Amino acid sequence: MTPTLPPSLTVAGLRALFDRWKYLLGLALVLSAGASALWAWSLPNIYSSTTVFLPTSPQSTDPDRLVEGSKLELGSRPEDLDRMLTIGQSLPLAEQIIRRFDLYKHYQTGQPGTDVAENAVLAEFNSNFSIIHNERDAIELTFQDRDKQLAARVANALVVAIDSVNQQLTLENRRNVLELYRQRSARLGSSYERIRQQLVRARRRYGIFGLEMQGRYLGKAVIETERDLRIAEGGGPGNVAGLRRAMRGLTRADGGNATNLESWTLGADSVNLLGNRLTDLQGRLVSSQGAFEQAEISLRSRVSSLYLIQKAYPATRKSKPLRTALVLGAVLGTLALSVLVILALEVYRRGV
Repeated sequence: MTPTLPPSLTVAGLRALFDRWKYLLGLALVLSAGASALWAWSLPNIYSSTTVFLPTSPQSTDPDRLVEGSKLELGSRPEDLDRMLTIGQSLPLAEQIIRRFDLYKHYQTGQPGTDVAENAVLAEFNSNFSIIHNERDAIELTFQDRDKQLAARVANALVVAIDSVNQQLTLENRRNVLELYRQRSARLGSSYERIRQQLVRARRRYGIFGLEMQGRYLGKAVIETERDLRIAEGGGPGNVAGLRRAMRGLTRADGGNATNLESWTLGADSVNLLGNRLTDLQGRLVSSQGAFEQAEISLRSRVSSLYLIQKAYPATRKSKPLRTALVLGAVLGTLALSVLVILALEVYRRGV
């Protein structure tokens, strides 16, 4: 047996049903359209500014490597993308931008410092801000606001802040390394000056000012003086007493000569050792000062850790609200709700 529909649910029954309610239904739709239109056109225009950039690896932009001649490398690894996204979504970055552009006043959330104002401004900021990893392995950063100029400035400031925070990740370690280089150079400088003073005192004490040449000429003078003394003692020419005094002055420290064989022999090892130590310290000091200067230049360098592909510019057209879609949605929603209410009333009235 074929089931039959209740008379009120047939096409003719529905037509008659809605014919009785058509004026009220039309009035509801007109009121819905008018109210939604007033509401939609009262909403402010929202403008979006988008900037696109590529993150880089910290190793490829390390100033120490760049000073040594390494090349910049273009390429984004998953960990670099994740790091940039994490920085961009961090609370300190949001607070920095909020304070910089005084968004408390712009969003009219009240005076900063209270929990209500802080939560309200953060909620509004996060609703207007988005940072995503797109399908081309780049990062898109978008900021929305009623003020198109402010939206572009905030988007560009966010990129600069992300770049700065990314550089700060290794900045503290580089500062510690720079301090170690400075302390090492200072210690080597103090040791160099101390050894130099010891060498000067040793030269003055032993009368050694040119170790190799002075030793050669001193030995020659001793040999020649001794030969002349022997000749004079054998009856040859020369003053024996004078040659003996000269020989004593050349060979003994108490002989009156500033340069003599005894002092030279006693001080040669000390002067030689101090000279070698001074040469070694000089090389290490020069190398340490060079490393310190390079580290200082690297610390002061500000090599960007990202490649900016597209800068944010003020939008030329609004991104929302879509007023026509809002009005159509409100009318369709009112129509659907009205149909349900009409059917419910009819069912209740007929006792079905």
